[in-house]
Amino acid sequence: MPSRQDTAEKTRELLKKVRRIQVRADRLVNDVVVGEYRSVFKGRGMEFDEVREYQAGDDIRTIDWNVTARTGVAYVKRYVEEREMTAVLLVDLSLSGRFGSSRQLKVDLATEISAVLAFSAIKNNDKIGLLIFTDRVEKYIPAKKGKQHVLRVIRELLSFEPTAGGTDLAGALEFLNKVLKRKAVIFLVSDFIDTGFERDLALTRSRHDLIPVRISDPRETSLPDVGLIELEDAETGERVLVDTRRRKIRDAFAATGRGEYESFSGLLRSMGIDSLEVSTDRPYMKDLLGYFRRRERRNRS
Repeated sequence: MPSRQDTAEKTRELLKKVRRIQVRADRLVNDVVVGEYRSVFKGRGMEFDEVREYQAGDDIRTIDWNVTARTGVAYVKRYVEEREMTAVLLVDLSLSGRFGSSRQLKVDLATEISAVLAFSAIKNNDKIGLLIFTDRVEKYIPAKKGKQHVLRVIRELLSFEPTAGGTDLAGALEFLNKVLKRKAVIFLVSDFIDTGFERDLALTRSRHDLIPVRISDPRETSLPDVGLIELEDAETGERVLVDTRRRKIRDAFAATGRGEYESFSGLLRSMGIDSLEVSTDRPYMKDLLGYFRRRERRNRS
């Protein structure tokens, strides 16, 4: 059992981490991201406000036939734009995220980009929620507004320790579809090392604005020539000895990685979903802004 001193030290370290990521995310959002975010996400659309008598030039598609039939006078429905939006971070923190061969671990990249998205949401006066999952739903925080709420979201991400190693995307999506009663923007942050989630992904896509944020590392699709190495599956613990001096083995490893990547990309294309792709070996801001600008162009077309 940890002592009170150990607990206090861990708390101090956590607060330092929260502060570092807050400063970095806040700066990026203020300098670059928030304008792009606002131009892409414009709320849920138009919400019914009232009915009024038909006037020359009104679109006949807005006529309220029930009211018109009761009164004998043509009435139209009036709508107003509903600005407030709900966004939810659906973050995979399974053990496969504890890997990274370059600038940072996948889990660190997932946490930082989640923080940027969360700060972007509250600066746009939107609500932000969080669901952390592994092979089960680990933590769910309903969407709220405010800086203190975002800081809680970041603390939960930074302090999380998985109780299980695997990944269950289908279970996380199923849970979210049950608890969310209104349309939301879902940022699904994961390396997508899982199978059998296609049906739940399609269902979420039909109900919400689903944005997969795929986290990757270059060593998942290529092996260096460094002799004998032992590879371990972070989620299952399975180990295998690999001779990376053999080109045939390196090529087979690369082909498997490319095949998995292309298979998932094909699945997203078939559903009409555009993903945000980020990797541990490069800064993510260019990828994030590029994604927002592609979305904005599609919204205008």
